[in-house]
Amino acid sequence: MNKIIRGLIAMALIVGLGALFPSASGAATKPNGELTVSAAASLTDVFPVIADAFQKRFPGTKINFNFAGSSTVMNQVITGAPVDVIATASEPTMSIGVAAALVARPLLFAKNSMTIAVPSGNPAKIKSLADVQRGGLLLGVCDPAVPCGAAAVELFSKNNIAVTPVTRELDVRSLLGKVISGDLDVGIVYITDVRAAGSKVEFVEIPLKDNVGTTYPIAMVSDSKNQELAQRFVNFVRFNTTSQGILRAFGFAKPW
Repeated sequence: MNKIIRGLIAMALIVGLGALFPSASGAATKPNGELTVSAAASLTDVFPVIADAFQKRFPGTKINFNFAGSSTVMNQVITGAPVDVIATASEPTMSIGVAAALVARPLLFAKNSMTIAVPSGNPAKIKSLADVQRGGLLLGVCDPAVPCGAAAVELFSKNNIAVTPVTRELDVRSLLGKVISGDLDVGIVYITDVRAAGSKVEFVEIPLKDNVGTTYPIAMVSDSKNQELAQRFVNFVRFNTTSQGILRAFGFAKPW
């Protein structure tokens, strides 16, 4: 094989890899266009901040969001909704898209854990996880079909907690809203959600040894109309120090 042919092959490989993994500096190309990102409800507060940092770094880009329960956003991809990037609150949910070849290789970018949310003033006087078993308590959880519900099931099983929730919500923000309003005495939600709610809600910590967590993957949707920009945003969320710093500030931990 002569030097010219070897050189052409090498150049083709570099170009191909560059499309999948744009350079961190963004010097190779100047991305532009719009993306639609469907993401887990627990990312409602943090993702717009990350998107703002992305758009400032790459003028000419715009990120539009759709937030819902992880199973809902995955169903959107399955049914062919115009989504470019998907971020879920659990790996099993993302694996559905991987198995159907609907998404590119996911990257883990954050980790979350559970806490006990109570209305301001903690009228039911919840002091520990064991207290959620109390008779007559209005307890809410997420539906087991979504990651925060699956995590609640795991949490109760791990700690031998027997409960009968009065509601099973399809996303964590809906559940938290019912705690804030006082419609529920207690709800099992992500720690990041109570932090985002601030003084609107109180919480009771679950000891680390008793707690459970979930990891968040993000991936480009395979039929995205702007794959280069979609993969660039995925990489930005996972690898960029600014993005990871924002996630830490909102209470998300590293998944690695």
